[in-house]
Order: sequence, then structure tokens, then C-alpha cells
Amino acid sequence: MRVEKDFLGEMALPDEALYGIQTLRAKDNFALEYKKTHPQLIRAMILVKKAAALTYGSLEPNPEQAKPYRAIVSACDRLLAGEEADMFILDALQGGAGTSTNMNVNEVIANLALRILGEVPGTYEVVHPLDQVNRGQSTNDVYPTALRIAAITLLRDLSGSCAKLQEALQKKELEFEGIKKLGRTELMDAVPVTLGSEFGAYAQAIARDRWRLYKIEERLRQINLGGTAVGLSLDRTGKVGETMKLERKYRFTVLETLRELTGIGLAAAEYPMDITQNQDVFVEVSGLLKALAVNMMKIAGDLRLMNSGPRGGLGEIKLAPLQMGSTIMPGKVNPVIPEMIIQSAIRVQANDYAITVAASQGEFELNPFLPLIADALLESLSLLNRGVFLFRTKCVELLAPDPERCTAHLHASYAFAAAWVPHLGYDKVSAIIAECGGEPLRIKKALEVYAQ
Repeated sequence: MRVEKDFLGEMALPDEALYGIQTLRAKDNFALEYKKTHPQLIRAMILVKKAAALTYGSLEPNPEQAKPYRAIVSACDRLLAGEEADMFILDALQGGAGTSTNMNVNEVIANLALRILGEVPGTYEVVHPLDQVNRGQSTNDVYPTALRIAAITLLRDLSGSCAKLQEALQKKELEFEGIKKLGRTELMDAVPVTLGSEFGAYAQAIARDRWRLYKIEERLRQINLGGTAVGLSLDRTGKVGETMKLERKYRFTVLETLRELTGIGLAAAEYPMDITQNQDVFVEVSGLLKALAVNMMKIAGDLRLMNSGPRGGLGEIKLAPLQMGSTIMPGKVNPVIPEMIIQSAIRVQANDYAITVAASQGEFELNPFLPLIADALLESLSLLNRGVFLFRTKCVELLAPDPERCTAHLHASYAFAAAWVPHLGYDKVSAIIAECGGEPLRIKKALEVYAQ
């Protein structure tokens, strides 16, 4: 065991732990046992730390003083490669606007850098979690910057997944264009449509989602890195002279470095204090995720109904049989993928509400509820990413039509009657339907007689 201390006292840590006293305090304080901080947020924070270390290492005039920064960069590379992932131990929800997650990352990087230099963890006079790893930064610019990077990364994946789902739906549109079926409004018989046209409408909805998600990246590219505590770019150390000049160079250089590391066209916010205190952009992004969830839920619900049966339901399509559907009813197979998608969509909509409320509860120069915003937003992105992929590969691409069932439902209805309204008038056609007791064949013959 090793002992670390801060102004609150001392705590013992396992020798092998790369996290330090601040992380251990937070682990005890925020022991919700809910779920860990999203790995994409951790990854993005490590990228921010690497960009800062690369920048300071290049700007530091003294080669010996630049040595810790080279070790920090090496530590970041190892973490980005997936090493020591179990050292990020904190729950996603925490007080302090994400300071504890920032400190978890700072301490792990510092202690891993110490190992690289041949030192033992906790030798902070060589590499310090704050003085070197967190130099020129604050949680209040690192956390929102990292969240934007993580969100953009997942948004790009999701937009690509939506494009593939759109293509799969369009393929079904062409494949099913000759299959006539009964259209329904409010679950009641309406007018004839084709199965292909229904899938074409689904494709159009997903196409809108794809475009919206592609465009929203622009909103997320503005970052407040270098704005430190409240967006005013104050030097944390309060030093003047050459040190202040170096810090100013850092703010101009670190952004370009982060652009190169992420491959994202990040831009310095015109008004960093705005980015620090206002989180409405995440509400906007979440709203678009909710729109996609709504469309997914609607499409999944339609496929679930069209698949109902196999004898007592609509049975107009056949979903791929993926698993046993009942422990008591032999032969039963359930529409499990649409049901999973509907549940995921409900969770995304619930997350949207959480993000909305959390974003509205910031005070003055900071929003202390950013951890909830981050957790809900990244969970929604992750759920939709996997959900869209699974919906396409395990549901849409594998489903097949039942043309005979489609034709049978169409012929069992009097959906054709609407076409006679321009010739005979709405009231007359309604009266004929009533006189014939709703029987399709009698209605058709009667309409033909009246039309002569």
C-alpha cells in the first residue's frame, strides 16, 4: 500500500493503483453503483490531455522540463490503445461538474507516466496530476470539450449506420413494389397501397434522420478548451512574464494539435464563457436523437404488427425466426428485434428529458449537472448506434413478404370503394356500403350497377 495526502488528510491506496487520492475519495462519495463513466468520454479526455502535453512539450524551452510531457504523451498512447482501462473506476453520476472524472484521468495518466520514467506511482514531484497533466486546463473546459469530441465520434458512426439502414429499406421498397396490400389508417381499412411504398416511406424518414445527424456536428465543433474555469482564459498559476507568454502560446497551439489527433474540424468558441455555462447544444443534439428514436419506434411497431400471427394476425411479412418465444407454448416465435428497438427508443426519449432538465439547471458560469448530460447523451448515441445496426442486420434485411396474405386482406376489404367517390359522391358510396352489409363482392357489383 502507498499513502497519498491532500489538504483533507491521508488515504491508503493499493500499490498497483494508477488512480490517486482524489479518485479514491470520489469513488467513496459517489458510490451509486449505477454504471461507470462512458468509455468514449474517458477516451476523449485522454486525447485532450495528450494534446496539452504535446503542446507544452513543444513549447517548453528547457529539454529537462519537457521530459515529463513526453512521458505523459506515452502514457496517453498506452491508454488509448486500451491498456489499464480498469483504472477508470468512477460512477457516471457525480457532483462537482465532472471534476472527479477529470482527476481520475489526470491521476491515471500521471502515475502511468511515472512508471514509464521508472518511478513508482505517487511520486508526484516528478510528474504531477495537476501541475503537468492538467496544466493550463480546468474541468470546466476539458469536460465539455471531451464530451463534444465523444459525441461527434459517435454521431459519425450513427449517421453512417442510418445510411445503411436507409439503403436496406430502399432495397425492400424496390423488391416489394409489385405487392399490393391493404393500407390502414388508425388501424382501420383505408385504401390500397403497395408493400414497397410503405418501406419507401420508412426510408424517407431515416434519410431525414441521417441528414439531421450529419448537420448537427457543426454545432459541436466549437470548444472552450483554453478557457479554463469560466471561459476567460486565465492562467491558473497566476504567474507572469515568460510563463504567461507560454500559456498564451499554449491556447493557440493546443487546438490545432487536438484537431490533428481527433480528425475533427474543431474551432475555438467565439465566446468561451457561453460554451462553459450554457449546455443547450446538447439539448439540440438529444432532440435529434429523439427524432430518430421516434422513427425507429414507429417502423419497428409497424413491422411487429405486419408480422403478427402466424395464423391469427396480419401476417403480411415474416420476420426471421431468431429464438424460442415461449417456455410454455411450443413453436411460438416473437418479434424480439422490433421489441428491443422500441425499448431502446423509449430509453432515448427518457434520456432526452433528463438532458433537458439538467441543461436548464445550470447557475451563472457553470452547469454542475454536466455528468448527467454526458451520461444520458452518450448512452443514447450508443443505444442508437447498436440498435440501428441490429435492426438492419437482424430484422430489415432478413424479413420476407407474404404476398398471398397481403392479397387476401386487400380482397377481404372494401378499400376500393374510395375510388368511386369522385363518380358517385361520398354519401352515395357510403349508402351502398351500408346496404351491402360491408361485403366486398356485393359492394363492388352494386357500385358498377350505379355507375352505368
